[in-house]
Parts: sequence; structure tokens; C-alpha cells
Amino acid sequence: GDKAFAQFLTDEIKEEKKIQKHKSLPKVSGGWELEVHGTEAKLVRKIAGEKIMVTFNINNSIPPSDDEDTQEEQKPGEQEPELTSTPNFVVEVVKDDTKQTLVLDCHYPEDEIGHEGEEESDIFTIREVSFQPTGESDWKDTNYTLNTDSLDWALYDHLMDFLADRGVDNTFADELIELSTALEHQEYIKFLEDLKSFVKCQ
Repeated sequence: GDKAFAQFLTDEIKEEKKIQKHKSLPKVSGGWELEVHGTEAKLVRKIAGEKIMVTFNINNSIPPSDDEDTQEEQKPGEQEPELTSTPNFVVEVVKDDTKQTLVLDCHYPEDEIGHEGEEESDIFTIREVSFQPTGESDWKDTNYTLNTDSLDWALYDHLMDFLADRGVDNTFADELIELSTALEHQEYIKFLEDLKSFVKCQ
């Protein structure tokens, strides 16, 4: 059984490498520095007096496919639909002269992607906003967190503009999807390779 499993994995890895779009991770324009730790990626950008950090994790970032029935209709040799990774991402804005970090929790709404109804609609939304003490890794639940569900639209628009002024806009969000998808695929191939070694290990 293990032999067959290992053989299957070998073929699978070959296939995945064939369809791999990026041999190296795509860059995000606008002077963002990328750090990757396993499945977590951090993009950092410094502008006058501020540091902007965007963090996301590729785990569970691929939305479930809607159509279960299309699987059976797939003819052999047909390309599988491309998987896209749309992770939630957290934007932290640190100003040099304050002890506080503004934290904005953003995500890609599932129903928005691929709808061309509205010309100017944003491809990501802000879900929550809070202040956290700068430099502390553990965020406190006792800090007020603003949920945007019931937020005044004008305030919400200003928050989106605030992000856009710092380089977090639709272009950035598109490139983040590119990057995350490439990263997810790279990790998936690595996982298959590790699994193969594990299965072959006597």
C-alpha cells in the first residue's frame, strides 16, 4: 500500500510542479519587503514616520468550491479549476511617536470576487479595527474593538482611504492574492514531498 501511495505522490508532485505558475514568489509592487515564516507571510513598508505591516497566513485561505457536482463531470485530462488563495490579512500601522498601533483586520468577501456589477467596488473589506500597544505580540481582548458591520459609512470610507494612502488598495489586494496563491502552492508541493519521504521511510 505504501509503495502505491509513494508512487501516487511522485506523480502528483510532478503534475503540481508542471502547473506551478511562479518558480519564485511574485513581488508586491510599492516597495514592500516580504518575510515568510512557514505559512505566515509579512509585508513591511516604511513611509515618513510610519511603518505599515501586513500579515497573513495561507492556512485555510482557499475558499471551499461551491459546485460539488462539477467534479464528476470533469473529463479526464481536463485542467482542474485554478485554486485561489484569499487569506484574511491584518494591517498594522505604527507611528514613530505613539505607543499605539492601529490594527485593521481585513478580508476578501466570498461573494464579491468575480462580480463585475459595480465598477468601483473594493475587493477587500475591513472587518475590525482596534488599537494595540506597540511591540506587544499578544493583543488584549480588553482593548475596544470596532466591528465595521454597524459602522457609519463615511467613517468606513475614511478608513479605506487611510489604508489606500498607505499602499493598501485594490491593486495591493490583487497582488496579495497572487502572492498568497503562489505561496500556498509552494507549501502544498513541499507538503507532498514531505509526505512522500514520510511514507517511504521504513
